[in-house]
Order: sequence, then C-alpha cells, then structure tokens
Amino acid sequence: MGDYLKEQRLAAQLSLRQLADQVGVSNPYLSQIERGLRKPSAEVLQQLARALRVSAEQLYVRAGIVHPDPGQPGSVELAILADTALTERQKHSLLDVYASFLALNEREQS
Repeated sequence: MGDYLKEQRLAAQLSLRQLADQVGVSNPYLSQIERGLRKPSAEVLQQLARALRVSAEQLYVRAGIVHPDPGQPGSVELAILADTALTERQKHSLLDVYASFLALNEREQS
C-alpha cells in the first residue's frame, strides 16, 4: 500500500509535504503511511484518492479494507465506507461484522 501511494505521489509530481497539505494530514503521518508504519482510515484514503486522482476503491482494496468481488460492482464495503452518517469507528465495526459473516459462510460451505 505504501509503495503504491509513493508511486502515485511521484507520478503526480507532488512532494510529501504538498500531498500532506492537500489531504489535511501531517507530513510525518503521511510518511509513516508510505513506509507501512501506519494504516490510514477510510476517510484519509478518500482524501488521498482525490488528491492523487485515483479511485478510492483501488486504495481501499490495496489497504485491505475492501475485498473486490468481480461478480458485484457495487460492494457492501463501499456502501458502508461512503455513508456519511456513520463515524469512522462505526464504519470499521460494520466492516468487521460483515467480514466475519462472510468468513463464517465460507467455512460452512467447505
């Protein structure tokens, strides 16, 4: 994830400081994300996607928040992440519950 972000930042010809300013995070925090030391929230990923002009879904997949299902273009995870009425904590809780249900169903089908 961090390497991909750095690649995109360099392709956009942005310094770490410039991207951090556009996203609204500190320079050290963004550096830690790029080095894989911190995991950004869905909200920060959305801001990064906007600033880098890449798909937010692509960043969610690379961050491991969303697991793409080729059969379904509109995923439950994306709907949860896009819901502005939920807090970040609520979004992560819902995503965790959803993932646990999917894992349980997979185990039962095996």
